[in-house]
Amino acid sequence: MSKNLILVPGLLCSHDLWLDQIDEFEEDYDISLFDHTQHDNLPDMVKSFLEDAPDRFNLAGLSMGGYIAFEVMRQAGGRVEKLILLDSNARADREPQIEMRQTLINRVGMEDIRIIAQELTEFLILPDRRSDEELCDRILDMASEVGAEAFQRQQQALIVRPDSREFLPNIICPTLIICGEQDVLTPPKVHQEMADLIPGAVFHQIADCGHLSTMERPNKVNQLMRAFLES
Repeated sequence: MSKNLILVPGLLCSHDLWLDQIDEFEEDYDISLFDHTQHDNLPDMVKSFLEDAPDRFNLAGLSMGGYIAFEVMRQAGGRVEKLILLDSNARADREPQIEMRQTLINRVGMEDIRIIAQELTEFLILPDRRSDEELCDRILDMASEVGAEAFQRQQQALIVRPDSREFLPNIICPTLIICGEQDVLTPPKVHQEMADLIPGAVFHQIADCGHLSTMERPNKVNQLMRAFLES
């Protein structure tokens, strides 16, 4: 069994998204972070990553990280031992979502990215967590670390990403799907859809949790991930 664990951050997120998981698993796994900041499309992101990736690895992606994980499965599914999808979605964007992304691409060229990230926080964590200054500061700091130009490339990559639902039955490695029960960006119904399409997938919802489950409920995420990786 591979002891390599690749963690893929979400949109406008850095390694800090996975900080609690790194602390939990670094003694038992060789952990690498996927760099999703250099390309404006998922195939090129994944091609670049695979050039230096281990021959076999476990893969976990949250939100945009899940979209990237689907592309990894397309290009090198045989190298993935176990797959973990958190707060993600197999569907392509609809027109209103594309228009929103285009607006953000334009805005970030003129505005402070932390202001945009602060607005987006409303959709990322539960209302009662927005008074948690430490958590909110971490979210804004991640945005600063990613930066405006990389954010624009990420949004462009998401606009042109394919619908992955028809591909999901081709995923044959063990798969764990996790989402926050109150995730408003990628609600439980789209996770159930993925679980129904991926053979043998296991689906867990986390109570009192929004979109950034690895930061909001790290202990529960760690518990689910460890049980799955060690099974």
